[in-house]
Amino acid sequence: MTTMPLPPFEYHTPTTLAEAVGLLAGSPRAALVAGGTDLLPKMKRRQVKPTTLVSLAAIPDLRGITTTGDACVIGASTLLADLASSDAVPPMLATAAGDVASPQIRNAATIGGNLCLDTRCNWADMSDGWRQASGYCMKDGGETCWVAPRGDRCWAISSTDLAPVVIALDASVRLVSARGERVVPAEDLYRNDGIAYLTKDPDEILVDVAIPLPTRPGVYRKLRRRGSIDFPLLGVAAAVACDDEGTCTSARLVVGGVSSAPVRVHAAEAHLVGRRLTDDTIEEVAGLVSSPIRPQDNTDIGSRYRKWMIAVQATRALTELRS
Repeated sequence: MTTMPLPPFEYHTPTTLAEAVGLLAGSPRAALVAGGTDLLPKMKRRQVKPTTLVSLAAIPDLRGITTTGDACVIGASTLLADLASSDAVPPMLATAAGDVASPQIRNAATIGGNLCLDTRCNWADMSDGWRQASGYCMKDGGETCWVAPRGDRCWAISSTDLAPVVIALDASVRLVSARGERVVPAEDLYRNDGIAYLTKDPDEILVDVAIPLPTRPGVYRKLRRRGSIDFPLLGVAAAVACDDEGTCTSARLVVGGVSSAPVRVHAAEAHLVGRRLTDDTIEEVAGLVSSPIRPQDNTDIGSRYRKWMIAVQATRALTELRS
């Protein structure tokens, strides 16, 4: 069995956010590490080559869940295992956190790490020897995206389970750097680009996630090959508020695992508002969720099946919400 050692790097464990921000600003080739469940395997495969790692694990202010009158604030270093077992976070978020990977990984991985998870692709996520023999793709420094060779962009997909959920919950994220801090809607954190997939600057740290309260009732449905471990081949997050008569007053419908960024389907949301969740309405909305999305052949299951399953998972999510 061939081992894949990590490349050499400096490792820093700051104990305050200010110290971490300073280290990040002073090291152009630095990378943040929390649980390291995605970064370290990528370093072993030589997909990323930081010379400095800045750990967030020893900063107590970045971990924990705080509920105020109008928001649930989650520190970026909060473990997925803690989210999955928490009664303080919206149930949809707890469910999605519990669907990530395995118990061992959830006890190391964090919400900030999952929200900033690198995009994935069958061509990119291979050993360095395999990638070199096949020809490096665009995400790996080459000139061609082997998923769509005639195109001019990278089609690696967003594989974070939690991003569609926090977007559906109308959350915001706080970003801090040596230049100050800014708060942006979670939806605006992502860019539909397989390489530059985040709008977060390299010297910024995602500090926390704020979810407005009360939240809409929500459901997250995940498609994967196995019942555990796997990244989503498709994820649908649906959050719908209804009045006392069952008529939808507001909705957010977000699809993950099909593009380089989570896809919010505004047309489906608009169609749902003012209607009750009848079988006919659910069928219509599910079709609208699927209609604009064109998955690429960049996972281990074909794009046609994933396309077909968008409407299926949207139907299941809305039917569960109706219940």
